[in-house]
Amino acid sequence: MISEPKAPSAAPSLPQIGPFAQLIFGSRWLQVPLYVGLIIAQGVYVLLFLKELWHLVVHSFDASEQQIMLVVLGLIDVVMISNLLVMVIVGGYETFVSRLNLSGHPDEPEWLSHVNASVLKIKLAMAIIGISSISLLRTFIEAGNLGTTRSNFTETGVMWQVLIHLTFIISAIGIAWVDRLSESGHRKEAGRG
Repeated sequence: MISEPKAPSAAPSLPQIGPFAQLIFGSRWLQVPLYVGLIIAQGVYVLLFLKELWHLVVHSFDASEQQIMLVVLGLIDVVMISNLLVMVIVGGYETFVSRLNLSGHPDEPEWLSHVNASVLKIKLAMAIIGISSISLLRTFIEAGNLGTTRSNFTETGVMWQVLIHLTFIISAIGIAWVDRLSESGHRKEAGRG
């Protein structure tokens, strides 16, 4: 007796969910205008970068080394904020709205393949620390002018910047620690099951 080949089974059907669940699940699309707004903000940062770069080039012969260094640090700051925006836009959309289906694309960001809300939080915390570090470095470069009319900062202002920076660092360590505890708890739970 020859058995006939089975017809390929149809793709598994999606589970049916009620209208209220559909509404709640569909509400994630309300975030799309927020991500579009961040893309517009990134465009503004590109314009700011080009403006500052133009000023650097035009005034490069008139400026002191310290002034050039401060402008370059400002440019680095803009780039780091732009990187932060990309992480939030791409990672946030992929995590909370919908898949981008970029696997196999030659320009797929390396970090996107393993991004989730927890990884995104840690990456954002590290980016914020980097941005804060650049800002603090700019302040330290100008610290030689403290107490003079040329200073943009007061001693109290510098102290607050350092304290805020330390708060960012402690917060990032706390986020990473809680994530690690949560991850090890999930591993123990999976080992028992």
